Amino acid sequence: MITNELKSQVDKIWETFWTGGISNPLTVVEQFTFLIFIKSLDTAQIKIDRKKRLDSKVKDIFSKENEHLRWQNVSLLAAEDMFSIFQTQMFPFIKSLSHEQSAFSNYMKDASFLIPTAKLLQKVVDMVSKLNLEDKDIKGDLYEYLLSKLATAGTNGQFRTPRHIIKMMAELMLSNANITKEFKIYDPACGTAGFLINSIEYIKEHKPELLDTLSSKEFEGLFHGNDFDISMARIASMNMMLHSIESTHISNTDALGKFDLEEEGKYDLILANPPFKGSLDYEEVAKSILDVAKTKKTELLFVSLILKALKVGGRTAIIIPDGVLFGSTKAHKEIRKEIVSNQQLDAIISMPSGVFKPYAGVSTAIVIFTKTNGHKNEKVWFYDMQNDGYTLNDNRTPCDGSDIPDILERFKNLDKEEKRARTDKSFFVPIEEIENNEFDLSINRYKETVYETIEYDKPQNILEDIKNINEKITKGLDELGEML
Repeated sequence: MITNELKSQVDKIWETFWTGGISNPLTVVEQFTFLIFIKSLDTAQIKIDRKKRLDSKVKDIFSKENEHLRWQNVSLLAAEDMFSIFQTQMFPFIKSLSHEQSAFSNYMKDASFLIPTAKLLQKVVDMVSKLNLEDKDIKGDLYEYLLSKLATAGTNGQFRTPRHIIKMMAELMLSNANITKEFKIYDPACGTAGFLINSIEYIKEHKPELLDTLSSKEFEGLFHGNDFDISMARIASMNMMLHSIESTHISNTDALGKFDLEEEGKYDLILANPPFKGSLDYEEVAKSILDVAKTKKTELLFVSLILKALKVGGRTAIIIPDGVLFGSTKAHKEIRKEIVSNQQLDAIISMPSGVFKPYAGVSTAIVIFTKTNGHKNEKVWFYDMQNDGYTLNDNRTPCDGSDIPDILERFKNLDKEEKRARTDKSFFVPIEEIENNEFDLSINRYKETVYETIEYDKPQNILEDIKNINEKITKGLDELGEML
């Protein structure tokens, strides 16, 4: 766990970037990421130097010609000299690294050095030098804390998924998963790789035996992600590396446009919060995805993609805007019909509208289903989450009464949910009832609300009570006046 001291160090570096003229949060994270990577290369070279004592054939990261680019050397230079090397030599060197030396370097092709002054560079380099990047757990937590500072929404409906929601989804889906070396977890719109990181952490904590039975390469092969934004692919790749996944399987492609037969039926588990509110022309979307439902809306297209990408028997937990649950267009109904009647829809977890504040106030739900291609469920479990453990305003401060422990407990014991009434937080709905309601999946369609009857006195009695109260107030004021 990251200490308050490390948080303070990251805060100071962040503030130094901002006061130095870099105001875009994503740019701050990118430049910070580059510096962490450069420092980690030096650490990796130190390990290689040790190995070379036993095996002279081990390949160096830094040749003799590039020795001056090592962090331990460049960090000691005068500000202007350091700035010149970063501008003219450091970035070309990083971009020249092969995939074997760093998966992160694959996404450096269009990276830019954007630190504007020698003085700012020297300040930040001095601060990064003091960070503890040796401990793997601390290193990963430090980077997650840095990413938590991305407090502005991206384009095309992108925004950072709250980590406690991701953690809940990972536990919901992984607690009973039969994970082997062939198992593949995927996020087609991975952003900073939050779902993948939480999957890694859950497996390490709750299924440690896998670390003994799988080789490092096999364990790394469990996790796959994609993001169409090269900056996010870089950040996701670095996040994975800092969480001990050296060979990261993060791709930078247009998942909707470039979907092909290699991706179809490939994954056992998909965890995702794809972009909302986006729109694409039909020509920009792979035909196989449009075959599920012809639509331009990205939230529907990603559901179609997930249906195609899952293996038969594969499962998904995906966050969608509420409109997908009850939208009346032909595409909305086709998608819901496919999930309800042709796949095994397991659960709908309705979340309050403030979960994604301050980024957005949109109401969302988590949809959980299993790909069966022909076998539907008999009933669907609904849960009405009202409290996620944080206030639902823009501040999102921690509060008591979170429903998340209850959701996890009830989902793991669905056999005990049969007798719950629809006035409860959770309940089952028969699949036939959903089909008869045009595949409407909004919880309000099925939840029953009990209204408390309140009886008031007759108006005449209320007026009489008010008169009596006023008389007592007047009498009391008169007595107080006499006392004065």
